[in-house]
Amino acid sequence: MKKLIMFLIFGVMMTGSLYSMDEKRIVKEIDKTDPSVSLRIWFKAGAKDDPAGKEGLAMLTAQMLSEGGTARNTYEQILEKMFPMASSYYASASMEMTIFAGRVHKDNLDDYLKLFYEQLLTPAFGEEDFSRIKQNSLNYLKTTLKYSNDEELGKAVLYNNIFAATPYGHITSGTISGLESITLQDVKDFYAKYFNRNNFVLGIGGDVSENLVKQVWDNLMKLPEGKENTFKDFAVKEIKGKKVTIVEKNASATAISMGFPMNLLRGSREWYALAIANSWLGEHRNSSSHLYQVIREQRGLNYGDYSYIENFPNGGRYQLPPVNVARNKQIFEIWIRPVPNETKHFAFRAAMREFKKLVEDGMAKEDFELTRKFLKNYVLNFATTTNERLGYRLDDKFYGISGGHLLTYRKMMDEITLEEVNSAIKKHWQYGNMEIVFITDNAQELTDALASDKPSPISYATPKSQDILEEDKEIINFPVKIDKNSIKTVKVEDLFK
Repeated sequence: MKKLIMFLIFGVMMTGSLYSMDEKRIVKEIDKTDPSVSLRIWFKAGAKDDPAGKEGLAMLTAQMLSEGGTARNTYEQILEKMFPMASSYYASASMEMTIFAGRVHKDNLDDYLKLFYEQLLTPAFGEEDFSRIKQNSLNYLKTTLKYSNDEELGKAVLYNNIFAATPYGHITSGTISGLESITLQDVKDFYAKYFNRNNFVLGIGGDVSENLVKQVWDNLMKLPEGKENTFKDFAVKEIKGKKVTIVEKNASATAISMGFPMNLLRGSREWYALAIANSWLGEHRNSSSHLYQVIREQRGLNYGDYSYIENFPNGGRYQLPPVNVARNKQIFEIWIRPVPNETKHFAFRAAMREFKKLVEDGMAKEDFELTRKFLKNYVLNFATTTNERLGYRLDDKFYGISGGHLLTYRKMMDEITLEEVNSAIKKHWQYGNMEIVFITDNAQELTDALASDKPSPISYATPKSQDILEEDKEIINFPVKIDKNSIKTVKVEDLFK
C-alpha cells in the first residue's frame, strides 16, 4: 500500500495532474492575444436520448444547469456573483450534443471557475428551480411556439414529420405530455447517466496554460463514473411522393417549410460541392441568393427565402451557422418566410419551380465561379472569435474532420469543379419526394388548390417589369402534382402533444 501511495504521489508530481489526461478528448484553441478564457464541455447526449414518454428531458436537464442553483448557491446568488465579472455560463441541449460552456476574462478566472465547477459538479436540482423551468418549457410548447413564431413552428413540424418514429422524432423542446410526465428524479437520473467522466470532450481556448488544462480536466474527473454514449445508427423512413401538412391557425401570413432526408455530412468532398449549389440557391440571410431574388427582391412577397444542407436552428435570430448542434442525420430544407396568405400557393410554386430547374439543369458556370469565390471569403466570417473557433473545433471532433471544417471549406472552394457540383446535385437532391408544411389559415381552400393544381394568380401593389409578368405566367400554372390523400390538416392546438 505504501508503495502504491508513493507511486501516485510521484505521478502527480511528474504530470501535475491527479488523472491521466486523454488528449483525444481535449480540444484546444490557443490564442495568446485573447485576454479571455473560453470553455466548452461537450457531453455526448441530447434529445435523441430522451426516454419514451419523457420527451424534453435532455433539454430540461440542460436548463437546470443553466438556470438552477447549486449545493452552495441559489440561482439568484449565482447571478449576483457573476454580474461583477461581466460573465456567465450556460448549458444547451441539441439532438446529439449537450454543451456546458462559458467565457470569462482571465483576471476573473479563479472566481469564475469556482462557480463553473460548482454548477456542473454539484447542481442542487431544487424543486423550486425545477418547477419554474418545467413550466417555462411547457409555456414555450403550448403558447410561444404555436402562436408567436410561425417560422420555427413550420420547421419544427417539418423535422418531426421527416424523423417520425426515430430517435430524432421530436424537437429538442420535447412534447407537452413528455414534459408533463418528467419528474425531478428523472432529471437527476439523466444527469447521472450522461454527465459522467467518460462521456465528455473538453474544449478550452484563449491564453491558457497546460496547467489550466490539467486543472479543468482534474475537476471534470470528479463527475460520476459512467459509460460513453456512442451513436446508434437508425433508418429514416423513405418519403414517397409529396406529403403536405397544413397547420391551420388564425395566421395573417403563411410560413412554408419543405425538405427531405439527405445522407451527406460535413467533411466529405461532396458536401462542399453541394454547399456551393445550396449557397447559390438559398444561402441563409444572403440577399444575392437565387430564391431570395425571385421571391423577395423581384416580387416583394416576404422577408427572405433560404435553403439548407445542415440543421440551422433559430434561423430568424442568427446570421451565421450555429456551432455545436452537430448531428448524424441531416435534411435538405427550403424555408419560405411568411408570405401574404393570398400568395402562398404562388410562392410555393415559385420555390418548387426554381428548385426543379436547379436539379434538372445544374448550376451554370458563371454562377458556379461567382458562388465559390464568395464562399471562400464568406467562411472567414464564421468564426472570428476564439470562442467561436473552439465551437468549430468541437464540431470537427464530432464529424471526424482532421484538417478542420473551416480550413477544408476554403481549400475545397479552390479545388471543386462545376462537374462535381452538378454531380452532387443529381445524387443528393430531387423534387418528387418531400415533406411540405404550411402554417396558414383556411386549410380547406389550400387543400383544394394543391390537389387540383389549379392556377394561382397573383397581383402586385406596385408595377412589375414585363419580364417578371411573363415569368409569373409560368409560375401560376407550374405543375406540382400532389395527391389529395397526401394532404393532411392539423389544428395548431393539437401539435406537440
